[in-house]
Amino acid sequence: MKILISGICGFAGSTLAHGLLDNVAARKIIGLDNLSRSGSQLNIEPLRKRGITVRHADLRSASDLESLPAIDWMIDAAANPSVLAGIDGTTSSRQLIEHNLYGTVNLLEVAKRHRAGFTLLSTSRVYSVKALSDIPVVVTDSAFAPDLAVPLPEGVSSHGIAENFSTASPVSLYGASKLASECVALEYGQAFEFPVWINRCGVLAGAGQFGHAEQGIFSFWINAYLRRRRLRYIGFDGAGHQCRDCLHPRDLLSLLEKQFETSKPDKPRIVNLGGGPENAMSLAQLSKWCEARFGSRPIASDEAPRPFDVPWLAMDSRLAEKAWDWRPKIKLETILDEIARHAQAHPQWLEISSAL
Repeated sequence: MKILISGICGFAGSTLAHGLLDNVAARKIIGLDNLSRSGSQLNIEPLRKRGITVRHADLRSASDLESLPAIDWMIDAAANPSVLAGIDGTTSSRQLIEHNLYGTVNLLEVAKRHRAGFTLLSTSRVYSVKALSDIPVVVTDSAFAPDLAVPLPEGVSSHGIAENFSTASPVSLYGASKLASECVALEYGQAFEFPVWINRCGVLAGAGQFGHAEQGIFSFWINAYLRRRRLRYIGFDGAGHQCRDCLHPRDLLSLLEKQFETSKPDKPRIVNLGGGPENAMSLAQLSKWCEARFGSRPIASDEAPRPFDVPWLAMDSRLAEKAWDWRPKIKLETILDEIARHAQAHPQWLEISSAL
């Protein structure tokens, strides 16, 4: 099987590439990346040492994709993944849409040409920010959690956010670009008869992830805490109770293997994939974990809200479990330990990934 991975030098793309070869060494993998993310160039040589073809390509340019050989499957792991992208002054709104939507369209044209299967790595941030913010929550053990004593909105339960939760605007420009990509990908698959799967991922985390406050938050927090960089609890009650679940990209591999072999229309085309409430943690809880590992240090507080932040978001992956017999296996503690060991071994990681 010949597989194309876009964004192969990013954290998710590179992790999946190595994992797919670990599963089947005879696979041929071609990777595309524009290397716009600081630190991504560090992943080129390890990938090439495994026989992976890494091409410098900008997905916004259709001509960069014209010389690609025939492929059997494509994994679209390329995106600007920040909910502040397009509004924070570091990227323009047009650049965001070009990268995340138009780039996917250009990849879909390649899939159409070769009748290749297509898997889009989407995001939990396609869900409505307003609807997420309106979920009634309580503070339990220094973390927000849904208030199960009152009626919850459709798509919310103790298991997390399900696929039928609202995707109404606002979802951020980032979320809108991914939601539009989902729609276009499904239409391409239907119109041109090739399999398309949409995997809505929760927060991905693990060793080697580039850490920013608005993306890769677990990696950023652990690295910044260890280096005694300034950290702040932003928004809500200023106590760090905002809570997210955590998923290692290696846990995606078992599902991808099944999707490669399946084109049945009875399978759901969109599924949520996340660590779920049992693998969720608030910033305050993460600070306590860091304190136990690295020692005590102060955390600043700023109650001023930040755009598109939500108090609680954990993914309900029961549909993926029912349809694909999929569930996350790598526990939160294992992920945090992996990040911490990487942080200790790479003291310049924040500078490398331009987190500060």
